[in-house]
Amino acid sequence: MSFLLIGVADQNDEIRNIGSRLELFVDDWLIDKMDGATLKLNNPIPRESVITFDAECEGNTSAYVTVFQDEGKYRMYYRGSKYDFQNKKDLHEVTCYAESDDGIHWRKPELNLFEFNGSKKNNIVWKGIGNHNFTPFKDTNPNVEPDAKYKAFGGVGDEGLHAFKSPDGIHWTPIQDKPVITEGHFDSQNLAFWNPVSNCYMDFHRQFNENIRDIMTCTSNDFINWTKPVRLNFGDAPKEHLYTNAITPYYRAPHILMGFPKRFAEGRKKVDEDLWTGVSDGVFMTSRDGLNWHRWLEAFVRPGQWRERWRQRNNMTAWGIVVTKADTQGMPDELSIYVSEAYCTEKNGLRRYTLRIDGFVSVNAPYKGGEMITKPLIFDGNRLIINYATSAIGSVRVEIMDQDGKAIPGFSLDDCPEIYGDEIEKIVEWKGKRDLSALSGKVVRLRFVLKDADLYSIKFDK
Repeated sequence: MSFLLIGVADQNDEIRNIGSRLELFVDDWLIDKMDGATLKLNNPIPRESVITFDAECEGNTSAYVTVFQDEGKYRMYYRGSKYDFQNKKDLHEVTCYAESDDGIHWRKPELNLFEFNGSKKNNIVWKGIGNHNFTPFKDTNPNVEPDAKYKAFGGVGDEGLHAFKSPDGIHWTPIQDKPVITEGHFDSQNLAFWNPVSNCYMDFHRQFNENIRDIMTCTSNDFINWTKPVRLNFGDAPKEHLYTNAITPYYRAPHILMGFPKRFAEGRKKVDEDLWTGVSDGVFMTSRDGLNWHRWLEAFVRPGQWRERWRQRNNMTAWGIVVTKADTQGMPDELSIYVSEAYCTEKNGLRRYTLRIDGFVSVNAPYKGGEMITKPLIFDGNRLIINYATSAIGSVRVEIMDQDGKAIPGFSLDDCPEIYGDEIEKIVEWKGKRDLSALSGKVVRLRFVLKDADLYSIKFDK
């Protein structure tokens, strides 16, 4: 396991107040000790190709994709661009738009907004400054103005990041003439969003650190005036090119930020006829403050066996996690992310990948078993819900202990029957008892004993 654990040993006595919020085991924040169990990074499952950038205004270098759900539909924004390999020059850059009713089948509407090659019959949603990396989001600030329900960043190089607004996500205008952030390099998918936990806008953008592509962050209360950018802290992780960041609050637990950078190995070349060197994969990282990050060193998305994914600058995870229906009736909803493939070819497009709800990382134990004990915690609720999966012979059992690690009568391991199956929400019982209201507000620890099982998240509910 190459996950970077920071400061576990000296924080064992720190009490975690988790209230009734969902907690994912994507880091060690809630974990005191593990014996025979490990944190396991779970790779998403590749599904169908959902879109090819084959429209006249798109092309072989279309990239920097944003996807989000919005009032019953899915929106997608991306750079439409094409490179002429024969003459070695860029032909155009515009911002394109697609939408979907299910996140799987996408259409490119004729927006009739901007002319391209003599016609407005296209899906161009923006054409102007910031085209290289125009990255929109829906502003969830409760005080957002009606004409700025959607906002965006765009800009590269010395010009800095420009701010844009829109009342509907289709018709865009610059907020001001001057860029709002100027410290950075910016030739990446730079992004911002409203953080509901810290009640401010957060930005994440590119900067170089000793010739290594790195990430900076800053904050703002009004989307115009930003704090001085600072570099993200990755602890002891090796310096690697993080080409993008794709950072977003996790919708079920917005106090946890998740990032899906494209990791770029610039010195490697797998396809001989590639014009440029470099191969890429997708990685996964999390943070609870936006500055200090736990980054997994193993790939979250590998290039795989298709040769075209080993070309330079592929495997870029789009910005955004969406919920989609499973392809099997009766199965729970899934999480979908979108990853680029066949970049710099006529097949350039996106493939959808899926994960179970909360399924990024799990506390995993093999057949011989293992256990995990939490740090002391305080909860608010009357029942414990777990997201878990076992094999046919596997199991999960839960013990509630006091702060000193002694089993609380009635909630010992012997009182908890083996839990087995695969459920997003399972209420834990102890000899038929599930009411925990007597323990709510008190300091306790949780002990999970697992056999051939995964534990993804927990929540105390009312």
